[in-house]
Amino acid sequence: MIKHKNSLLKLGLSLTLLVSTHALLAKSTQTIYSDDQLSGKFTSWGIDPKYKKSSINLKDSWKKFKKNKDITVAIVDTGIQYNHPFLRKNITTLEGQLSAQNYGKDFSHKKAMNTPSDNHGHGTHVAGIVKSIFPEVKLLPLKYYNPQASGKANLDSTIKALKYAVEQNVDIINYSGGGASSSEEEKAILLEAERKGILVIAAAGNEKSNIDIEKNHYYPASYGLSNIISVAAHDEFNQVISSSNYGSKTVDIAAPGYKIKSSIPGNAAGIMTGTSQATAFVTGVAALIKSNYPKLNFQQIKNIILSSARKISKLKGKVLGGGKLDAARALEVATYVDERLNPKRGRTVARKAK
Repeated sequence: MIKHKNSLLKLGLSLTLLVSTHALLAKSTQTIYSDDQLSGKFTSWGIDPKYKKSSINLKDSWKKFKKNKDITVAIVDTGIQYNHPFLRKNITTLEGQLSAQNYGKDFSHKKAMNTPSDNHGHGTHVAGIVKSIFPEVKLLPLKYYNPQASGKANLDSTIKALKYAVEQNVDIINYSGGGASSSEEEKAILLEAERKGILVIAAAGNEKSNIDIEKNHYYPASYGLSNIISVAAHDEFNQVISSSNYGSKTVDIAAPGYKIKSSIPGNAAGIMTGTSQATAFVTGVAALIKSNYPKLNFQQIKNIILSSARKISKLKGKVLGGGKLDAARALEVATYVDERLNPKRGRTVARKAK
């Protein structure tokens, strides 16, 4: 996780869940994505079907998925290698023509630039995880991090990046950074995101702390806004990793975050560990749901992800409800919710007489 000293990340709410996670729905056997995309140089055990108990069950979610809308995810991070072979088809810009001179925004300097290159690797890694879950997602690189800058300067850059994402009306913001101090200006921007219906996926942090306790709060997730999902990290054995923050009241869900393989600068792949990686898994699933069911709002998508989480005894007392991310169950519940909130006339086809 990349953090600035003065601010950023966590407080999930106790939610009234919309539906039972035991909805019985018809299952498709077709998928628009190849099984080859579930393993390879740039993908991790988090989506690998061989890890039946600890992966996010992505293969089965793809059987239920149909792309109905392009989804733009703002990656507020260290930048992204725009021409990485795993990511180049996913990079987007919301101003002007996409090019080597224009592929997002870099707020890490006094003057914003259109070339948010990634000299650290964190942002490219996070972006690769999101893409591995939703192969057609549009990724908007928004760079805030400057290793030579002060914590206050990095916070100011973060605020500018978040403001830009909200002004551009992106669908989802992935923010895999944070700090222990709150910021009224940052909170105001996230409140505006809430008003606009933008979902924010935020890491719970890597301080080994119970952030239910006020002195351990981590921001922006601890702002407690209804549009924020806070994420802890678990390993291949469904245990919260030792570095991950936790909290049975304020951390919403756990997702894979241990030795995760993904893209890194230099056209390469690398392994990273932390709640940053776990956050990207949740972002990817949220993007799948929003693409399949564009009429669902941020609160419904958040409820769907949390209500469909697979209950794990090892996670009890660590995250809200003791749940881990399950993509297939999430798409299943999303179908159930969408059919009831947005009924389509003529859905039933009459049987032919024999």
